[in-house]
Amino acid sequence: MDTTVLPDNPDLAWDIGEGIDRDRAVDFIMQFETTLCVYSASVEQLYSTYNIFFPREYHRRMVILPDPGAFHDTFNGVVPEAVIMTGLYIIPGELIGESGLYLANVKKDRTLGDRRIPFETGMRAILRNRPQDDPFLPVLAKGDLRGFEESWPVLHMHRVKLAELSERSELDRTNIRNVVTEKLESLFISQRKPPTL
Repeated sequence: MDTTVLPDNPDLAWDIGEGIDRDRAVDFIMQFETTLCVYSASVEQLYSTYNIFFPREYHRRMVILPDPGAFHDTFNGVVPEAVIMTGLYIIPGELIGESGLYLANVKKDRTLGDRRIPFETGMRAILRNRPQDDPFLPVLAKGDLRGFEESWPVLHMHRVKLAELSERSELDRTNIRNVVTEKLESLFISQRKPPTL
């Protein structure tokens, strides 16, 4: 693959902010390559199978390339109104002297809020408290990778609102729910530490 070519879809070329440590950003974001779906508003598509690249020629860019052979893993007709900001952030635990991933809120002045909870614990609480017909289905979109306290990368989360996908079939909505949920479960599993002997 010619890594010098950026994708035609601008939603799939993300900037790594000037202040963010590039190595930290790479380590952080690669945890989500197989565990969170990515949304593109310009083509109204949700991708569940993709690869992330950090081309050397574009030092501050991250490129997301959907798997062209996995057309069944791309959902079309996902209108922008169905993908909304949550105000929730995934942060690296190291940012607060912990390990693993954490859920946090960020204040208007761009400082870390008081609510910080281990990722799986926090997400499971959110999932439990959602109405059955409006589940919490987290996805990523361009602009979600942000810098925090100078060099730390953090990820804002969007979510899919199934009720806004009334033009899609019940099967499509069920498939989106299932794929996002399965990928989230795989993220939970990847974060669990192996038992010490």
